[in-house]
Amino acid sequence: MTTLHGYFRSSAAYRVRIALNLKGLAHEQAPVNLVKGENRGDAYRTLNPQGLVPVLETEEGVPLTQSLAICEYLEERYPTPALLPDNLEERARVRALAQLVACEMHPLNNLRVLKYLVGELGVSEQDKLTWYRHWVIEGFDALESMLTPAAGTGDFCHGDTPTLADLCLVPQVFNAERFECDLAAYPTIQRITANCRALEAFRLAAPGEQPDAN
Repeated sequence: MTTLHGYFRSSAAYRVRIALNLKGLAHEQAPVNLVKGENRGDAYRTLNPQGLVPVLETEEGVPLTQSLAICEYLEERYPTPALLPDNLEERARVRALAQLVACEMHPLNNLRVLKYLVGELGVSEQDKLTWYRHWVIEGFDALESMLTPAAGTGDFCHGDTPTLADLCLVPQVFNAERFECDLAAYPTIQRITANCRALEAFRLAAPGEQPDAN
């Protein structure tokens, strides 16, 4: 059985949960409590020396790390339904949208960065929120501009079926809402997010639906 090691509020784990659900892949969940530091223990670091989530243990027992790499692995091993378009240029567009979120926005605002700002650098809670919201605005300003119908946006980030870009977008919107970011300036992002959340695969992947949410 495939096993996903993750944390219910982790954006990276959230992405992989959506991918697994969209592809209809049965899997077990192994919660890793980031707040309690379970990811820093020796046992977990044998799976991922970085001490990050998620880790996907394949049916063969091979641990895979980095959410986008895991999603691409799932795409290659289980190609239907597809998370990437057939067209080469369109595939590049979807990857660019996904990486804007996963590689530019999320790393600046994840839990370990926020904890370092407050704990090590002595940043106030208000300044931490200012930091967080700044990077959300900068990222979503660009993303909203890129999500134009002329570029291929339809009901979802690219076309009328979910892609790798949507897997990254929805968790980032969840985080922005959690930190009370004003998303009024992003009607396309909000529309696409609503379309995603209407799908069972996204609903079941949401943080509040996970076994470690309570």
